[in-house]
Amino acid sequence: MTDELATVLDLVRYATSRFAAAGLVFGHGTAEPFDEAVFLVGEALELPTERMDLFYPARLTAPERTLVLGLIEERIASRKPAPYLVNRAYMHGLPFYVDERAIVPRSYLGEVLGSDMMAGEEHALLPEAPARVLDLCTGSGCLAVLAALRFPEAAVDAVDLSPDALEVARINVADYGLEERVSLFAGDLYSLLPPRARYDLILSNPPYVDAEAMAGLPPEYRHEPAMALAAGEDGLAIVARIIEGASRRLSPGGGLLCEIGRVRPALEDRFPELPFLWLDTEASSGEVFWLPAEALR
Repeated sequence: MTDELATVLDLVRYATSRFAAAGLVFGHGTAEPFDEAVFLVGEALELPTERMDLFYPARLTAPERTLVLGLIEERIASRKPAPYLVNRAYMHGLPFYVDERAIVPRSYLGEVLGSDMMAGEEHALLPEAPARVLDLCTGSGCLAVLAALRFPEAAVDAVDLSPDALEVARINVADYGLEERVSLFAGDLYSLLPPRARYDLILSNPPYVDAEAMAGLPPEYRHEPAMALAAGEDGLAIVARIIEGASRRLSPGGGLLCEIGRVRPALEDRFPELPFLWLDTEASSGEVFWLPAEALR
């Protein structure tokens, strides 16, 4: 039957049907079977996914068809997120290397970093572009890279507790030629940073999955490092420490930008005195907050 799958469109259609029938769970860069099919087929064939329609009539060679069909079946059998199968993920439209040593990058902060709300514009969060940025829980290093690209004069420090994740981050920093501007630290949040280092911007997409949600994670998410997801009973184990330590690391006029998923009620209960500014993105509401340095002091 698979011999009848001759074109790119045939493979996309076939993958869409197979993924839907298998009841796969998405959320690692795609939201439904068709998008997942386009991503997997496009990456396997090294085609630009944003222009896939131009290639739909193209016929596949026998080795190409074997490769794509193998990935489709592996996605179903293993339940691994598709980015792990092709070692590629995208954030804010830019490609990054990823493997199972680090969580699949996905963060609303990419959109915030790329927007006018960040710095140097009227009513922006920062009056001017930051000279020094800290990315906590950097994982694969994507946010650190995006920050370095967004603020070309800034020095960026990126921290993660996992040496394995930092190896992935090192690949991405090198891929973008940012070794001179992005420094990687293996440590627990602020603990191993230079003692006198102060930052105009601290950003973080930390672990924030609470215990109940961790217990119910579908197989796709269980392929990711648990330490990159789990954050205690209420999901605040890491976020609370980031907030509590930020005042000692922020420069005057700086601020903390953090993604916290769906634990906003618990966070506001924990810190009722803090004036959280909640930033909506195209796909989220109430999952990203901003705190100015003055409020934290």
